[in-house]
Amino acid sequence: MADKFENFSDLLRSALGDRLAPADNLLDMFAEEVVFEFPYAPDGLPKRLHGKAALAAHLERLGPLLSFGKMDLGSVHAAGETVIFEFSCNGQGADTGAPYNQDYISVVSLRDGRIAHYRDYWNPLVVLAALGGSKAAAAAFAGAA
Repeated sequence: MADKFENFSDLLRSALGDRLAPADNLLDMFAEEVVFEFPYAPDGLPKRLHGKAALAAHLERLGPLLSFGKMDLGSVHAAGETVIFEFSCNGQGADTGAPYNQDYISVVSLRDGRIAHYRDYWNPLVVLAALGGSKAAAAAFAGAA
C-alpha cells in the first residue's frame, strides 16, 4: 500500500530516508550544484536545470501553474547513494482546471546527504493537458500568459 504525503518535501524525506541529511525546507535538501533533469519535458519547458538557484526559480515558475493534491509514494529501490522511487499525485492546472493526475519515476543520487542529481520521468501529455496544450504550456512557463 502506498504512503500518502501532503507535500513533496515529506515524500522525499520518506523515499530517501536516513541517506538525506536534516533540512529545514525543500531547497535545503539539494546540493548547491544540483543537476535536475526532465528527460520527457515537452518543448517550452526546461529539460535540465543546473544549480540550486535555477531549481528555486523553476519551482517559483511552476507553483502558480499547477496545484498539487496528496502524493502517493509507491516502490522505493535503493542502491548505495542512488535511490529510485515511484510516486503519483493528483492536481489540476491552475488556469484550466484540467486534471493533473501524474505518475513519476525518479532517480536520485545523493552526495554528503544532499540531492546532487535528480532525474524525473513523467508523462508530458498529462502536463500539456493540464496547462491547456503545448503553446499555452510554453507561454505560461515563460510568463507570457
